[in-house]
Amino acid sequence: MPSANAETVDRTAFDAPSNFVRADVAGAEEVAPGIRRQLLGFGDALMGARVWFSTGAVGELHAHPHAQMSYVESGEFKVTVGAEQQTLSAGDSFFVPSQSRHGAVCLQAGVLIDVFAPAREDFIPARGEV
Repeated sequence: MPSANAETVDRTAFDAPSNFVRADVAGAEEVAPGIRRQLLGFGDALMGARVWFSTGAVGELHAHPHAQMSYVESGEFKVTVGAEQQTLSAGDSFFVPSQSRHGAVCLQAGVLIDVFAPAREDFIPARGEV
């Protein structure tokens, strides 16, 4: 995890599609209570993100046009995709088709690795934004 003082993302790390992203440079940002996200490498067609969840944190139900695959790196999550719900732990994964409602409740603090296709333009910081 990036240092505890990484309160904001170093915006200069994302001035262009990134072949390499160093965790100590990219930092992470709080995106909801108990949830911090760090962008990984990305291009127009694909994007990765590492997402830390505190116990009890909720990734609210939502949908987006991007297909998504998430890998549970650690912790335990109650995950909803469409009408299905399962409890997943380290090593498990789930797939979210485009426009499917999905969300997660963190039962035990952990990390999800999310992959989106195409890239989530809304996650990319504006150039020069601090």
